[in-house]
Amino acid sequence: MKSASISIGLGLMVFLGFSGVAVALDPTATVAVTPLLKTTTSWNGQPLTYPPGPAEVTGLQVEIAPGGETGWHQHNMPSFAFMLEGTLEVTLKDGQVKRLQAGDALAEVVNTPHNGRNVGATPVKLVVFYAGTVGQALTHCH
Repeated sequence: MKSASISIGLGLMVFLGFSGVAVALDPTATVAVTPLLKTTTSWNGQPLTYPPGPAEVTGLQVEIAPGGETGWHQHNMPSFAFMLEGTLEVTLKDGQVKRLQAGDALAEVVNTPHNGRNVGATPVKLVVFYAGTVGQALTHCH
């Protein structure tokens, strides 16, 4: 039995090493894993870097009413969003626009003013995780 465990473990290590994606294995096939996001840059192509200091991760669910906007703001830390419902249009000051639908994931822009606007007829619902430091503000308004 010990050699079978070692073989399975080595096989798993080889599988994970080649794929680059952590996968949950379940011999009963009751667990499905769908990669959502793996990136080293935000959606506008800027490299992601973490702020120095004691790490703190914050997760929020955000809801924006039809026609509603976040207002111009920026995040001084990496943040990652997953769209649950609706259609969101994010605009940068330089005119770049990113449109997101339910099921989309992205690394938000860092240290870059942007505005999110619900361009659909239903509420936008998204989950956002911020990778900052203890006591760091999540958002700065402009």
